[in-house]
Amino acid sequence: MFNHYSVLKDESIELLAIKEDGIYVDATMGGGGHSSEILKRLTTGHLYAFDQDEFAITETSQKLAGIGGNFTVINSNFVHLKSELASHGVTTIDGIIFDLGVSSPQLDDAQRGFSFHQDAPLDMRMDQTATLTAKDVVNEWEFHDLLRIVSRYGEEKFAKQVARKIEARRAIAPIETTLELVEVVKTGIPAAMRRTGGHPAKRIFQAIRIAVNDELTVFEKALVDAMDMLKINGRVAVISFHSLEDRIAKHLFAQSSKEDAAYRGMPVIPEAYKAEFEIITRKPVAASPNELEENKRSRSAKLRVAKRIRRK
Repeated sequence: MFNHYSVLKDESIELLAIKEDGIYVDATMGGGGHSSEILKRLTTGHLYAFDQDEFAITETSQKLAGIGGNFTVINSNFVHLKSELASHGVTTIDGIIFDLGVSSPQLDDAQRGFSFHQDAPLDMRMDQTATLTAKDVVNEWEFHDLLRIVSRYGEEKFAKQVARKIEARRAIAPIETTLELVEVVKTGIPAAMRRTGGHPAKRIFQAIRIAVNDELTVFEKALVDAMDMLKINGRVAVISFHSLEDRIAKHLFAQSSKEDAAYRGMPVIPEAYKAEFEIITRKPVAASPNELEENKRSRSAKLRVAKRIRRK
């Protein structure tokens, strides 16, 4: 059974301001928490839900069918948002949500290799038909590439030491499993930091997962495409769990909500030079105390929402 806690579900659904006859997209269907709530609010509208995990698609499709029939599940990465929707005759949408967290079933399924608590082959692929795995990254990528992803994606202050330890260990024998990697990582982080900074491998696993799935590049392209497809008054919601993901959403929302630089601050701005978007959440929405009690994975979640107010 695909049981997944949908982070900031109530807040995101409310801020999407769903219209019963609208066209909506859940770019990250997973266990269907957000999809279910959107579908419940549609009468003549339609939901398109993206996922690339076969197990999630099978389980969640059955769940959604119990709510209504006006949905379509698309087995694809959301980077193909525009082309996949176009194949269904959809070129504009009323709303879209991105929940960028790894689903709980993926984290909890030891064999997927996402967890640093359970031993499993180094995998971390969201799409299990993809070729690049965490084992490839750890054992085959050059030191400087390892340093770059651990430093940038993991924001690990001991990135150089960790990358050197990985390089030295794999020269003896390949690093095959998650717990083997955890032990190598521990040797690259000072003991004092291991005791006080949370699990020492958390940031490294995060960095490798992002690299394996090219998550930041994929998300930025998909978000640009999603915003371009929104109708007037259409909304886009992004739930992020990593500062770099949040930064992408914040930057794109900010840039799109500014008037043309030549007219900024003027008392009257010609229509053609006004901002295309309005930011609905001036500050990102965080999980409530009640939600944090129910799901500790919500603590790093941030929700940002923007609305299209003009088209060029």
